[in-house]
Amino acid sequence: MRMTSIAVIVSFIAFGIFAALVGTNSVSGFDDPIIKLIQGWESPGLTSFMETISMWGTTWYVVSVAVVVMLLLALLLGQRKELLLFAAALIGSTLLNNIAKGLFERERPSLHRLIEEEGFGFPSGHSMASFTLAVITAYLLWKHISSSVLRTAVVVLAVAWFVLMGTSRIYLGVHYPSDVIAGYLLSATWAGIMITAFRGWIARDDREEPTFEYALRNIDQ
Repeated sequence: MRMTSIAVIVSFIAFGIFAALVGTNSVSGFDDPIIKLIQGWESPGLTSFMETISMWGTTWYVVSVAVVVMLLLALLLGQRKELLLFAAALIGSTLLNNIAKGLFERERPSLHRLIEEEGFGFPSGHSMASFTLAVITAYLLWKHISSSVLRTAVVVLAVAWFVLMGTSRIYLGVHYPSDVIAGYLLSATWAGIMITAFRGWIARDDREEPTFEYALRNIDQ
């Protein structure tokens, strides 16, 4: 079994555990200490920084970044199939988040909000979008980078991006930590499924693509 498949299974089971805890209101022991820790960092400068990070997780900014990445893939690398993976992963992640929020209908935290946000909180949409964008982008770039240093840099930046995004949502008081972690886990499940499907598609096309020798034989006939 590939590591990606194992990651999908583990992520989905972990998400199910969080969903069960949220559904039975048994997650406060996890949420409260983290909220206390992160909101204890509050300062004017950090609040401004977190608001900026959070703003980059809104739909408009995520779409803008996605378009830039897709253009780079198409124009610089000539990868059309990878564009389909990128678009399907992001669109699917958004739809999955909307479905999950409608199913769980968990209200957002009501105390110490530094910004206002509407809608349900579980799982975090910002966390899902940032995780999916970071992981799929890192995966596609990894395929075209041979340098171990650059590969490491890509992974570090990807992780830093979605961790910062999730932290900003807790700091600003619009999500519980369990909303954020569940968002990461559900996105990890979805991204893993998309990557697995993409690999299968590429492998199938490679098997079905006629070889040079096969083409010559057909010409001779």
